[in-house]
Amino acid sequence: MSDLAVRAQGLGKRYRIGGWQAPYKTLRESLTGLATAPFRFLRRGAASQGPREETFWALRDVSFEVRAGEVIGIIGRNGAGKSTLLKILSRITEPTTGRAEIRGRVSSLLEVGIGFHAELTGRENLYLNGAILGMPKVEIDRKFDEIVAFAEVERFIDTPVKHYSSGMYLRLAFAVAAHLEPEILIVDEVLAVGDASFQKKCLNKMENVGQQGRTVLFVSHNMPAVTRLCQRVVLLSEGSVLEDGPSAHVVGAYLKSGLGTTAAREWEKSDPERPAGEVAGLLAVRILSESGAVVEAVDIRRPIRLEIEWDVWEPEYVLMPHLQFTNEEGVVAFSAHDLDPEWRGRVRPPGRYVSSAWIPGNLLAEGTLFVTAGLITMDPVIDQFLERDVVAFQVIDSLDGDSARGDVAEHMEGVFRPMLRWTTRFTEEADDSLRALRSASEGRA
Repeated sequence: MSDLAVRAQGLGKRYRIGGWQAPYKTLRESLTGLATAPFRFLRRGAASQGPREETFWALRDVSFEVRAGEVIGIIGRNGAGKSTLLKILSRITEPTTGRAEIRGRVSSLLEVGIGFHAELTGRENLYLNGAILGMPKVEIDRKFDEIVAFAEVERFIDTPVKHYSSGMYLRLAFAVAAHLEPEILIVDEVLAVGDASFQKKCLNKMENVGQQGRTVLFVSHNMPAVTRLCQRVVLLSEGSVLEDGPSAHVVGAYLKSGLGTTAAREWEKSDPERPAGEVAGLLAVRILSESGAVVEAVDIRRPIRLEIEWDVWEPEYVLMPHLQFTNEEGVVAFSAHDLDPEWRGRVRPPGRYVSSAWIPGNLLAEGTLFVTAGLITMDPVIDQFLERDVVAFQVIDSLDGDSARGDVAEHMEGVFRPMLRWTTRFTEEADDSLRALRSASEGRA
């Protein structure tokens, strides 16, 4: 067990909510109370003091282990217990039940500027936080310039942090937490405060921390970030561990149970709520693997199939299914219309249809894609149904080097990530001419 960095055994955290609290008293009331205390003792229990106190379990029987060097994602809906768990592991709060063992120096970033003193300057807070983390001054001195440059607060490093914006606060707090080489880095969803470029910088830094063999516990609602950083994910639901396993599997479970949008939606034919028009109605939309299984998370390298099942009950209509794909930032990645030559421009007789659209591997970028499915009549164009964000799936990029990412582990921009064919020609003549130009330039100098 010497390689364990974190062990949680039966962790539970109970909070008291509601209940009666005595009002503040004046000096006269306090003195009167002292005089009548013996008589009150005789009447104790005879009357209720107010509403009964209630309790709430933020965590209940949470157990898991983290090996040294693992990068673990912790996900779940708001109120699932993620932040409470991190506060227990960071020794900010004590568990009501169970035990948490931490083996190694911990650096936590749970709230913007946590541990900072508002009256101290950025420089003073940097040294103070380093000392709290157990860093000798010589180590802080060695990392100082790198931390300040990362946080982009060079001009304000000697200004009290009470004058910092929330973004400056966050940049410095994260820089201190990540650069002072903790053995265990615990990060909550504070990155949402920063701008996009800073979030990317933070993710790259956490990736580097993980690659250096240090342990990272990362809470986030950003599924692409989780799947990029973490090989393993723990899913919390209502204070308990719902799933614990490979990131693709657990993120798929989260998409299915946590977002209210799944990889498959189906309606009974008699369901009055199912999407339908005067001519046709929707029965199902599914995300399928090559083998035909419903999947919530797909490998970026593998093709996937989008399936729309629908009924037609009125004859003499030309009908066209269509799809639209939107990423988690609300950007429409692309749209697609059914161009199957067997039915393109043809009247469809009444019956059941299953339309499939294949998306090739090594085309989409990593992240979450939401699918809108629709059906229109042609001439005139009339919507029979249009279900927005009816299903969703997660694209997981590979770190094996055989996707468009290649050997680069950093974040890649874009809605698409096609694997292009590259060729390179090299000639000695070009190299010789460059050398001649450099020689001539040095001679003129």
